[in-house]
Amino acid sequence: MRLRLIVAMAALAAAVRLAHAADWPNRPIHFIVPFPAGGSTDVAARVVGDHLSRTLGQPVVVENKSGANGNIAIEYAAKSAPDGYTILIATDAVSSNPHVYKMTFDPLTELIPVIELSHQPIALAAHPSLNVSTLAQLTAKVKQEPGLRFGTGSGAGSLQAMVGLWYAKLADIVLIQVPYRGGGPAITNLIAGHVQLGSLGSTPLIPYYKAGTLKLLAQSSAARSAALPDVPTFQEAGMPELVVDQRIGVLVPKGTSADIVARLNTGINAEPPSSTASSSAMTPTKSPAW
Repeated sequence: MRLRLIVAMAALAAAVRLAHAADWPNRPIHFIVPFPAGGSTDVAARVVGDHLSRTLGQPVVVENKSGANGNIAIEYAAKSAPDGYTILIATDAVSSNPHVYKMTFDPLTELIPVIELSHQPIALAAHPSLNVSTLAQLTAKVKQEPGLRFGTGSGAGSLQAMVGLWYAKLADIVLIQVPYRGGGPAITNLIAGHVQLGSLGSTPLIPYYKAGTLKLLAQSSAARSAALPDVPTFQEAGMPELVVDQRIGVLVPKGTSADIVARLNTGINAEPPSSTASSSAMTPTKSPAW
């Protein structure tokens, strides 16, 4: 009798999930972004959200929940109802944070990957007051004046921090990380000269680079981004080991219906690549999952 009750309850729960999936979406969808407005992840979320709202016929609301190198938003999304209405847009911090921070949950098991949106290089950006135009000039300057601070839009162990410190190790210089809550605040402080160097996602830096407000000394991809054809790679600057891209993807809470995951994937994949890549260093990938 007890076994029959358990089976019946399981069947009822499955039927309810299927009914919800068939009716999805019938209300606004919320994109959870782990960093403030103005950074690369926020830019990607707003571009994709605008497209998806037209494709699915429901508003997509972008919510910026910054802090703890993205962990606040990641945990919020992971513990949300698996109904397709709370969706995480995040960088590869989802996979790296558990190795750096003490976490009360495992994002790699509590979240389901939907699709990888794009990848972009990390760029080393300098304020004009630093009086350097090349990576070699920066290296020479810091050798004479060790301890230059560099801003990042994320915390310790993040890809932006890794690129800055990796460069410092290869160049045998001392740089000190100044972590901000997101790329937007980091860029604002870099432009204001509160820090003179930044290791940041390249896309939101492009307007300031083109305007001459900031100088871009190097980018971390294997080849020059089409959006930054005049900025050398670290490889070209004599550091063949330093090759890495920042990746941005879409994830949903564990337990989300496979049908909703598939429809999300299809809907995002229907976006014209040019709309994501225009004036951006982000290269659309549209991989099924990451």
